[in-house]
Amino acid sequence: MDILTIVLKVLLLSVAIFIVAKILPKVTIKNFGTAIAVAVVLSILYYGIFWLVGRLPVAVNILTNIFTLGLFNFIVFAFLLWLIDQLMESIEIKGLESALLAAFLIAVINTVLNWLVF
Repeated sequence: MDILTIVLKVLLLSVAIFIVAKILPKVTIKNFGTAIAVAVVLSILYYGIFWLVGRLPVAVNILTNIFTLGLFNFIVFAFLLWLIDQLMESIEIKGLESALLAAFLIAVINTVLNWLVF
């Protein structure tokens, strides 16, 4: 994957984060610049975690991906949103259910945006 594709994917994720912040009342974000920062940090943490998981034995990877039907990825994504909320003052997610719903909506909107662009 070239650098332009990575930048474009991060920008699309930023748009998805910004849209979700405008839709959900319990998710607030300062501005689009914050959405870009959240997308960059989220991407780095997400890929870092799955790089580490990829280094684990095959049996662990099968358990985390096949048997949970992707639920593991969703929970990790929601946890990372919560973690970013704790680390950055310019984003606020009120409650676990808001983090889970935000993670779901960001994933759906990001998938649609990527489908439209790529």
